[in-house]
Amino acid sequence: MAAAFSSDGEVALRRELRPAAAAAAPRGDLDGFYETGRAAAFVRDGGFRKVALQFPDELLADAAAVAARMEAATGAEMFVLGDTTYGSCCVDEVAAEHAGAEAVLHYGPACLSPCEKLPVLHIFGQQPLDVGRCAEAFRELYPERQSRVVVLYDVVYAHAMGELEQQLCPEYPNITFSRLECGDPPAPALPEEERRFGRRFLAPGGLQDYAMFYVGAEGLALTSFMLTWNRCPFSSFDPTTGCGRHETLNVNRALMRRLYLVERARDARVVGVLVGTLGVAGYLALLQRLRELLRRAGKRSYTLAVGKPNPAKLANFPEVDIFVLVACAQNSLLDSSDFYRPVVTPYELELACNPAREWTGNYLTDFRDLLPGACAHVELPPAVTAAEAIPDVSLITGEMRTAHLCDHLATQPPPSTALACRDQTRALTEISPAASFLESRSWRGLEQQLGQTPVSKAVQGRRGIAIAYEDEGCEQ
Repeated sequence: MAAAFSSDGEVALRRELRPAAAAAAPRGDLDGFYETGRAAAFVRDGGFRKVALQFPDELLADAAAVAARMEAATGAEMFVLGDTTYGSCCVDEVAAEHAGAEAVLHYGPACLSPCEKLPVLHIFGQQPLDVGRCAEAFRELYPERQSRVVVLYDVVYAHAMGELEQQLCPEYPNITFSRLECGDPPAPALPEEERRFGRRFLAPGGLQDYAMFYVGAEGLALTSFMLTWNRCPFSSFDPTTGCGRHETLNVNRALMRRLYLVERARDARVVGVLVGTLGVAGYLALLQRLRELLRRAGKRSYTLAVGKPNPAKLANFPEVDIFVLVACAQNSLLDSSDFYRPVVTPYELELACNPAREWTGNYLTDFRDLLPGACAHVELPPAVTAAEAIPDVSLITGEMRTAHLCDHLATQPPPSTALACRDQTRALTEISPAASFLESRSWRGLEQQLGQTPVSKAVQGRRGIAIAYEDEGCEQ
């Protein structure tokens, strides 16, 4: 199963743990790979006495050694976060606060989503990059020296971008390199500056005239970039194989799949809001907006905090028609093909439930773009009565549905008084999606038949285990 947050349980049990240094850095060069000097300066300058160290799974083998070096260099107490609450690319402020940490040192790949509470220092780990081969692959992909190209890269190769820029800029006058934004508050944006995914770059004349060159392996980051800038041609260079290529991902087909999920969201009556982050800034404001959007669209909603979502967990909520995942930009695009119900992004739910938002060809994976004051925020239109609502037909089921926001409060009682008569004894029951779902099922369990079943003495049953009871041999 391909999941953004966690792998299959059997895969985790069978996975062989290898020293991270064998795949990333020599054992004797921990100080250079983990930038111990820069991290120690961050701790000393901030006066932190308790610091949480967050490692991804592939770097946990070095956690004890790095923590010991950091304690010796700073005198502060270090805690290693052995497992993350959500995706490892996000800073786990929840686990850090449980340890009483005053700051977080985040190691390995990162989505660069801004945090709410704790100071954070990102240490990506300096993965090796053959700059000469990368420059050669770039020249092969873009033989025209006047090509307009934006260079994007995985954060683990940020240390080598300066050298690559020195080699390519004299030959390509229209090339622009993206810059990472992490730590300090970002400076005000320039008129022709693009800022997304913790990166910023200048694109004079607009992105429609630019191509994108990505340095890094295929993964969620590249997919998110290609969907967001879907009008730009993409190429990539994989440092592990040393090969460059034009990306052949069918973006139109991927967008059609996402638009199909938008149609499923329009048909849904019960929506589960999955909390996939507790550290990215603005997640509480988005949860409030999604609840209000669903309420005015006449849909019931549950807010679910299940940690790392997987098919088994979400199958416990069969009454939910669709889930919306509130997570960072990289983890929002969850492949829900193995799930019992589809999982959509906040932007897709807005397309489904906000009549004022129209599909323009642009795709948003960062939920902060939807909040008030952001570049892509769209206000909800005034609610109308059910009689004034414009009807619509589902493209999937062919049933009629209401396409515009209605004032459902006028026709539905508030949750505190949502009661109805259950039977002739005037017993009351609460109207809820779960109760309605169970009422519609053809099988609801065994009949109790209280007072009708004759009472009998208890007798000794069969002994043993189900695969081989003790008396099975005698009967045969």
